[in-house]
This record gives sequence, structure tokens and C-alpha cells, in this order.
Amino acid sequence: MIPTLKIGDHILVNKFIYGIRLPYFDVVLVPVTRPKRGDIIVFKYPKDEEKDFIKRVIGMPGDTVEIRNKDVYVNGQLLKENYVIHQDGEGPLARIVPERDNFGPISVPIDAYFVMGDNRDQSLDSRFWGFVSFNKIKGMAFIIYWSWDGLDRWVRWDRLGKLIQNPSRSGLLN
Repeated sequence: MIPTLKIGDHILVNKFIYGIRLPYFDVVLVPVTRPKRGDIIVFKYPKDEEKDFIKRVIGMPGDTVEIRNKDVYVNGQLLKENYVIHQDGEGPLARIVPERDNFGPISVPIDAYFVMGDNRDQSLDSRFWGFVSFNKIKGMAFIIYWSWDGLDRWVRWDRLGKLIQNPSRSGLLN
């Protein structure tokens, strides 16, 4: 999620925005709202549900998502995203560029979401492991309460209390 989130950021997650859940079970007792395109969500990683992942919602239930030369299209329309960066590098994802840079089209199933990281060239996301089921979403990230730079071993004071931009909730996403 770099640059939106940095390594060492600690975040608070609104676990009630999408509904009140039965503890220890993936069941929503009282639905409140659903994730919107652009929301930064925390969810159980589909390949290992013991781990939590954080990504941005790109495709909603019923959407068609396609990636052409790193540009994301949803339902045939180019998605305008001012938070995305592309940093090709030597990481493990650099070896599978065709699957990463050109993907789909694929239809998002009902009750599922297509998610991607903001650092698209270095993100392990729905392009590689599939969709996120609604019942696996834990909540929406909303604030950085602590940030620690592991290299300098110092607090990033400028990041403390910073709201995490969820453009769908502030009208910044098309």
C-alpha cells in the first residue's frame, strides 16, 4: 500500500462500518453498509486466513475488471486513481509482468470484491489470489495512530493521527 501506508505504520480499523459481526465467525448479524470502490479494507488473506491483509477495493460485486498496460478499467471505463504508483523492480512480481500488467477481463462475483495495492508493481493482490468475500472483510482502515521508521529507529511524528484517505467516502474517486 506504499505510498498511502508505509512500513511501520500502525492503523486503526473501523470494524463496525460494514456491519456488526458474530465474534470468531464470518457472519454479519446486523448489516450497516458495504465496501465502496476506493475503500482501504482489512481482510483475512484468502491463502492463509490467520493473516490480515490490507488493500484498496477496485472491483465491486458484478463489476468487470480489466488491466491493460497497467491501466485499470472497471466496466470499460478507465479508473482515475491519483494514489497509485508504479515501481518496477527486482522483486518476485517483476518476473510475472504479463499477468500483473495485463489482466482480465474478469467479472467480480456477487458478495465478493477485487482488491489491489497502491504500489501496483509490488502488490500481491486479487490479480494473483482472486477475490475477497464480503464475510472475510474485517473493516475499513481510517487512521494512523503510530508510525515507526525501522531504518532510523525513530517516530514519524508527521504521520501520527493522519487520516487514511478513502476517496469513495470523500467524493475523490470517479
